[in-house]
Amino acid sequence: MKTFNTILAVTGASLLLSFSSLSAEECIPCHREKTPAAVRQWENSAHFKAGVGCEKCHGIDHEKMKRGEARVDMKACAPCHKKAFETHRSSRHGMGLHSGWGCTRNLANRNQKECAFCHDKDSAEPLSQVQCARFLKQSAEMAEVGCNYCHSVENSCASCHTNHNTDLKIVRDPASCAKCHMGPDHPQWEMWQTSLHGTLYGTLGLATGPTCQTCHMPSGTHDVSRGITMSSGGAAYPPEIAKPQREQMISICSQCHAPAFASRELNRGDAIQKQSLSIVKEAEKIILDLDDRNLLDPMPENRPPHPLSGNKLVLDSQLLYEDTSHIERLLFKMKKYDYARTIKGTYHQNPAYAHWYGNAELKMDLIDIKAEASRLRKAGQAQAAPVKGVGNSTETGLKVLQKKLERGAISETEYQEQKQKVLEEFLKK
Repeated sequence: MKTFNTILAVTGASLLLSFSSLSAEECIPCHREKTPAAVRQWENSAHFKAGVGCEKCHGIDHEKMKRGEARVDMKACAPCHKKAFETHRSSRHGMGLHSGWGCTRNLANRNQKECAFCHDKDSAEPLSQVQCARFLKQSAEMAEVGCNYCHSVENSCASCHTNHNTDLKIVRDPASCAKCHMGPDHPQWEMWQTSLHGTLYGTLGLATGPTCQTCHMPSGTHDVSRGITMSSGGAAYPPEIAKPQREQMISICSQCHAPAFASRELNRGDAIQKQSLSIVKEAEKIILDLDDRNLLDPMPENRPPHPLSGNKLVLDSQLLYEDTSHIERLLFKMKKYDYARTIKGTYHQNPAYAHWYGNAELKMDLIDIKAEASRLRKAGQAQAAPVKGVGNSTETGLKVLQKKLERGAISETEYQEQKQKVLEEFLKK
């Protein structure tokens, strides 16, 4: 009996070992028929030569794979590619998913599996505080295709390297960046391609023309944030962070240019960024004043609630392009498209994007916003019920000042000074 139990234990252990040691040899016969291209790519890869089989990345739960629940994330790559993993995680690409995600806990059609993107699976501690209102407004299908196909760069090496190929020619080609870094809000690909840098690369190759990787991934680093002095929304970093980053970018530029020339060009870009931001802020003030006077059409309380802020006016990075007023839609275009094209076109050495696609549109946006504001004010005056005396305009003025004080647009001292002027004007009348 003891001998039988020993044999049974050894046999069971052998079966368990066999199951836990599923190898590529067991996957290939079937997948050579069902996914032949994937097998060919793997057989020509560095992983094949190093003996990295299917199970190393995909695991051994085949049913989970078939259900699409065993996606290969960056943690599978980290043990062998530690330096790339660490530098990637500390860069902007390392927050790509969370910057395009949003907490779905309040959505009726919520998928509870999504919690794993922002919460630790063991402790449920939040991994990120970043939320995206525009993501939350999308259907599940559009959120996956239109948002996460790019933003999954945070935890998927395959976003750039593809699934089974390991040839570095793929990720050294600037076209690998284009699938995400293009379009109306951040057309870095188009800017580079039609700049002198892009032309030199297209005609004379990498020895003369720098690519995205030359400037943003020097020496093969995965820290794509190196040398950047502001947030993706254009907010300047504090000097203690911005100064060393600028020095790094000048060092990169100095591979081809004189440091003084590089410094002048970058400083000129800084000036254009500040000028452009002042135009955006002027537009924001106009819209905030309309909201103070209840003149937006429709007002926030008369439209579907903002997914993060409810029935309040939102003009920051969570500004929507749907369920909003026309003048806010104009501001969205100004901030998300034209402001971004102006400053990114400047830093990418593309005069057409900096001026005609960016700066000119930015200034015409302000004309449109001022015209729409004038229309809304006139409509508001026409609809206002006539009142006796002059108290109506005074009361409105005092309410507007109170709202400005509450949202921090004016200080307590400014509030008292302006309030006194309104009251003095009332007494004169």
